[in-house]
Amino acid sequence: MADKVAVITGAGSGIGRASALALMATGWSVALLGRRKDALEETAGMATGGHSLILPTDVSSPEQVAATFAAVLGKFGRLDMLFNNAGGNVPTTNFGDMTWEGWKSVVDVNLNGMFLCANAAFRAMRDQTPRGGRIINNGSISAHNPRPGSSAYTTTKHAVTGLTKSIALDGRQYDICSSQIDIGNAATPMTARSVNGQMQPYGQMAVEPRMDVAHVGAQVAFMANLPLDANIQFVTIMATKMPWIGRG
Repeated sequence: MADKVAVITGAGSGIGRASALALMATGWSVALLGRRKDALEETAGMATGGHSLILPTDVSSPEQVAATFAAVLGKFGRLDMLFNNAGGNVPTTNFGDMTWEGWKSVVDVNLNGMFLCANAAFRAMRDQTPRGGRIINNGSISAHNPRPGSSAYTTTKHAVTGLTKSIALDGRQYDICSSQIDIGNAATPMTARSVNGQMQPYGQMAVEPRMDVAHVGAQVAFMANLPLDANIQFVTIMATKMPWIGRG
């Protein structure tokens, strides 16, 4: 896979970092996107193979996204895979107390940012020779079932499913495939609160099991390394005993 090029958003920590390292270990060149240059440099320094390109980017900015994808194409000449991973949330907030500012901050990254990056990747994959590529969107188990007080996050993750399906359909004629990975309780900073417990639908706090984030990176790498005539349309990877089936 030495000639394969990927873009990973949110590559400075957690799932993005684990996925970047898994891809580079199999020889991919990976553009590392995120807001913090120091975190991206740390990810690059942990790689055991491949090549990296550090591109600090706010994915909610159309201008920054356009400049970033131009830089990727200028450096590598093509794009084979986008892992649309960057995301964020606000503290648990009952819907009645959700503010416009809180709502917008989540939507700007989780949905608008995903659109901007997928749109730029789609055009690059459509117009290159040989054409085609793969777009993997990071959903969540919240794309299926909400947690209490998560209206903005849950709404964006449900929307990601529609985006994934639309890209998959519109991309067929250009050899572009799109898929979604729904992740539950990987051991990352975002799920650190699970160690002390999270609010459950029945109104009590409970500690939730977590899994090694490296398993997520391995799954993303497996999907990325498939030929373009094969696709894992949707996949859920989660800690076996975390609450999901029957949640709510």
